[in-house]
Amino acid sequence: MLKLTTTKCGALVCFVALLFPGHVALAQSAKPANPAPTAEAKPAHELTAIDLEAFLGGFLPAQLERDDIAGAVVVVVKDGAVLFSRGYGYSDVEKKKPVSVEETLFCPGSVSKLFTATAVMQLVEQGKFDLDRDVNDYLDFKIPATYPQPITLRRILTHTTGFEEVAKELFVRSPEEAMTLRSYLVKHIPPRIYAPGTVPAYSNYALALAGYILQRVSGERFEDYVNAHIYAPLGMMHATFAQPLPASLQTVMSSGYTLGSAPARDFEVIPAAPAGSMSVSGGDIAKFMIAHLQDGRFSNAQILRPETARLMHSRQFTPDPNLLGMCVSFFEESRNGHTIIGHGGDTRYFHSHLSLILDSGVGFFVSVNSAGKGGFNLRGVVWEKFLDRYFPGERPAPVSSAAAPSSNEPSIFGPYLSTRRGEVSLLKPLAILGQPTVSSRPDGTIEVSSMLYPNGKPREWRQVAPMLYQDRNGQARILFRPDAAGRMQIFGDFAAAAYQRARWYENVILCRRIALFALGAFALTLIFWPVGALVRWHYNRRLESSAEVRRRRRSTLLVCALEAAVMLAWYWIFIYAASHPFRLNARLDMWIYLAEILTVVAAAFTFVAIWNALRSLTSAPWWWTKVHAVLIAAACVGVVWLAFVARVFSFNVSY
Repeated sequence: MLKLTTTKCGALVCFVALLFPGHVALAQSAKPANPAPTAEAKPAHELTAIDLEAFLGGFLPAQLERDDIAGAVVVVVKDGAVLFSRGYGYSDVEKKKPVSVEETLFCPGSVSKLFTATAVMQLVEQGKFDLDRDVNDYLDFKIPATYPQPITLRRILTHTTGFEEVAKELFVRSPEEAMTLRSYLVKHIPPRIYAPGTVPAYSNYALALAGYILQRVSGERFEDYVNAHIYAPLGMMHATFAQPLPASLQTVMSSGYTLGSAPARDFEVIPAAPAGSMSVSGGDIAKFMIAHLQDGRFSNAQILRPETARLMHSRQFTPDPNLLGMCVSFFEESRNGHTIIGHGGDTRYFHSHLSLILDSGVGFFVSVNSAGKGGFNLRGVVWEKFLDRYFPGERPAPVSSAAAPSSNEPSIFGPYLSTRRGEVSLLKPLAILGQPTVSSRPDGTIEVSSMLYPNGKPREWRQVAPMLYQDRNGQARILFRPDAAGRMQIFGDFAAAAYQRARWYENVILCRRIALFALGAFALTLIFWPVGALVRWHYNRRLESSAEVRRRRRSTLLVCALEAAVMLAWYWIFIYAASHPFRLNARLDMWIYLAEILTVVAAAFTFVAIWNALRSLTSAPWWWTKVHAVLIAAACVGVVWLAFVARVFSFNVSY
């Protein structure tokens, strides 16, 4: 869920955004653990339905039009009741069907995880689960014991399992293509790249695993359990995890859109259902928020004991006391002096956020049904404006001076990789493409390229303590800290992920330069070969050379064509995958295998290029021939090096 930015190839950017949805960044606004001196708080507007109507009615419709979003829903609850709820725009643009708060279903994506976690905690309070027991004890298959530390439900619910990212079959085109939850989990067991409990790395797979454990222990299908033990007691008649939707709900499901002005897209099917397949109306999610704000109680229903609800809302993990942490699936979002927890969610088309202001008994939910033009986090801005209007609290004064850095502090500058990444799979190139860079500014502040203000400008971070930086104009904080091996890390107020310093060979600038150099060398060679032949034909000149030189020349052309084909094949695979995420399945495996075979063949022919270069250095009569042969050999070596960095020699189609 880290928001990562790239600057090239729109489709690849979309793919990175799909795998690393941006509902919160590391630099999310925070309540500092050791508050800075505060500025005078702005006066709060009274939180009333009338004021909300005026505020959101004057703000949200214009933003929907600006960002080309079809529709949205906003719900605010307070003191055990719905204070405000309103639908904006259309759930079906073609039919001009307006969004209905009570009936229109939205897909809140990872907000679904809060329902999964609530269901798990119901069994914890019944003594059927132990949050700190090895989950293999509950499974009918085994998660490999990569590390001595076990994976537990507590680590699953705080995103500290150590799993690498999984993208294959994250979405499928139809319910008929979706496998069972168990089949999905067995087929896509991800490698563990961190010891459990040590490094935060957001994981859809882990939460899907929690849902399957719930299914195993309860004896009920996951979606049936949630329906019977959460939806039914709360009176949530317009909510379901089922795929396809029940017939009674299909007519009220909002369409999803890339742009509100574009055609409606098909219903999104998510095999890892407990991690994000829920469809729900704004009116029904209000009941869930009220239940959590009232320690598990809604009306006459008690879905959690008060002590269990309070446990869910309490911190379970944090990378550092100066930063915010993870509760049981809720993220700490405290801001403006208020205790806040919440969760965001993204599918390809729907983008949502749920927040609970615990110390004020207020819940806030917003969801939009379109990806929009991009570059503008509408649901995040709506929430931020709401909070600053009604709960301004005491705000830290702008940071005007930096703490003097110690000469003993290690360097923090350079490129970083998200901990939520593919490390040993074909997703590694996406992590490299999405890496942010830490750089210094002339005024002594620093920038992290992926951490931006809503206007798209980089946040300015000023040091307030050793290795601790605060947003110069806000409350967010980031912390730099090396791991046990000395590798620098960045932790922020989004506790479910972090950044790690990229190794020198993972530097995206270096990788791009090598790729461009290699592709340029191959392309120019292949282009000038027929051009040279045409020039010689035009002037009736023959290329005087020995048989050996002609053989070397032909082999060089073959190598260039092969290496260029490898680069273009992988480029096509990633572009295709980015444009069709629901086709990341077995159908793509054949093309991946072919590209991997082609890469191995090209790697073998690299020795031919090296041999040609060595022979040219000793026997070629012209210096430019020698230089060209050496450049082609270097380009071939560069492609092989990139293939190793990208993990394409593994012949592994799990990703």
